[in-house]
Amino acid sequence: MHPRQIKPVWKTSSFLVYTGGLTVLLGGLAAVGYLSTQYSGGGARTAWAFLILFVLWLLAEAFRRAGPWVAAGIFAFTAVIAWGYFVASAWAWFGWLNGWNSAFQGWSLAHLSLEFLILIAALIDRRRWRFPFIGAVSAVVGWFFVTDFISNGGWWTYVVTLVIGFAYFLAGSISDQPSAFWLHFVGALLIGLPILHWFHTSDFDFAIVLIVSLVYVLIAHATKRSSWAVFGTIGFFVATIHYVVGSPTALAESFFGQGGSGSCVSTPAGVTCTSTPGGISAWSIPLALGLLGFWLVLLGLIGRRRRTPAAPAGEPAPA
Repeated sequence: MHPRQIKPVWKTSSFLVYTGGLTVLLGGLAAVGYLSTQYSGGGARTAWAFLILFVLWLLAEAFRRAGPWVAAGIFAFTAVIAWGYFVASAWAWFGWLNGWNSAFQGWSLAHLSLEFLILIAALIDRRRWRFPFIGAVSAVVGWFFVTDFISNGGWWTYVVTLVIGFAYFLAGSISDQPSAFWLHFVGALLIGLPILHWFHTSDFDFAIVLIVSLVYVLIAHATKRSSWAVFGTIGFFVATIHYVVGSPTALAESFFGQGGSGSCVSTPAGVTCTSTPGGISAWSIPLALGLLGFWLVLLGLIGRRRRTPAAPAGEPAPA
């Protein structure tokens, strides 16, 4: 039976500990990069990487024994990242990563072993420290390992990514652990990216994007996971931009008044000229954004109405 994870409470002290721990990690990796340039050979980088890993793991263990759980967890998270950097440095020193220029470029034992060792470290540390944030590492590396193992890039990689996204969604819906948040977050991303890759050209394609975005919002209401609503909202904005201006570039031109066609009208105060990209009506963008905003508010109110219990007679509804 898995030990019960603890859900961090987001407050000022937690924010500072998270930021501080991640900053220590960045400083350590920067130090490794600098020190490795002062010594010849890949062995120096590997040795310095091991030193940073050992210090971060020691801090995580010390905080775990002392009691500050969030501090212990964030240093455990940084230790997992440092472990990945150390193993990658060692593999590069051995010459096993030579020629690795792109992800999913072919089956390689060296690449798969690197990904597998990082995944195992993330799973062990998540269980030992019971820190949900480490679940982000295991979710991302788990997707990368499985995809790298059974795909070779191209169309099939997107299919595998989509399947893994659905698997994360199901696993996150079943699990009651706080780290299930990362299964939903990464799962929503893995489902959305292949769909956007396949459907991003025609008006019909973006109609599919709109439908998927609505499904995302419905999933958010059903699972009470707001990350699905965030990605769904992004989909609504992407589709709206397509239907109104055709591309984000045209949207930028409309705001800065560059390119496109324009018209001038004589008024008592003088001549007024307007410029619109590609013949787009000047009022279409604010109208589309306004309608999209009302649509999002409606979706939010529908979900709130479903969750809010009816107030007793004579009492106001919860705010």
